Order: sequence, then C-alpha cells, then structure tokens
Amino acid sequence: MQPNDNCATICPDAETPPAEWVQEMLKAGASRCEILTRLAIAAETVAGAGSVASILVLDEAGLLRNGASPSLPSDYLNAIDRLKPDPNVGTCAAAAATGLVVITPDFCADNKWAELRHLPLALGFVGAWSVPIKSADGIVLGTVGAYFRHRRSPTPAELGGLKQLAAAAALALAK
Repeated sequence: MQPNDNCATICPDAETPPAEWVQEMLKAGASRCEILTRLAIAAETVAGAGSVASILVLDEAGLLRNGASPSLPSDYLNAIDRLKPDPNVGTCAAAAATGLVVITPDFCADNKWAELRHLPLALGFVGAWSVPIKSADGIVLGTVGAYFRHRRSPTPAELGGLKQLAAAAALALAK
C-alpha cells in the first residue's frame, strides 16, 4: 500500500508506510502494547482533530478486549470490555462480526448503538468509525476505531489511512 498524506505525518519519515515501521518495531523487540499504542495515536492523527482512537483485539474466547486506547478513560474501557462481535451492536462489535468497515456518523440515529450509546455520549462523542483488523488469510483479529465529537463520515484519505493502520496492526497481532 502507498502511504497517504495523513498517514505519512505519523510515520518516521514521509516515505515509510505503517506496516514498515511496525516491522521495524517488531525487529527491535517492541511489545505488542507499545506497537498498538503507537498505532492508536497514529489513528487519532489520521482521523483528524478531536478524534479519539481505540484498538480492540479479539481474545481466545472471541471477545473484544482493549489493545490500546490511550485517550479513552478506564471506566469507558471497562464498560466495553469483553463485547461479543455482533453485526447489530456499535461500530467495533459490528466490524469484528462482519469483517467490514462500519461508519456511524450519529449514534442517536443508528439502532446498532441503542444499548451502548449512553457510554460515548457521556464523553461528548456523537459518532464513530471502525475498520476490522484482518490476518493475511482474512480472519478478523480486532478493530481500529475512531470516535468523534461532531457528526461526520470519513474522507477517502482518512479511511485509507485507517485501513493501512489496521493492516499494520495485523502484523503486531500475528507476532
């Protein structure tokens, strides 16, 4: 994949795609947590001002667990811990269940958020997007999600950047 302008700003240099710097971090012995945290911070840059990112990882039981969410409070993370992938719940659970990008510009207008919308709304978020993290053979390993304080859909560059970061996260999760 070619780096896009948004993604290049968080890479070590403008020519290095996320998959390459993740490979470098793996070779240097960085932990999965360190790599996923860097990817989450990069996702916040790619998704734009005011966004907050979360990387959720499927555990052995098939439940979503926090991989890295450096800008979200622990009580929120505890409330969403162990979500079961479900195409009818939220963005990350739906993306994990379907293997597809899920975009929710407005929690209040999306029935997938009926049971959970109070959680992000309490933090001032009104919408979110989620991109599945997939292994080389297409198995969903988790999600890269971004929350927003205003209603919006991703630009092609933002969505492309998040997809690059999800592909890079798959390298760290395959380790």
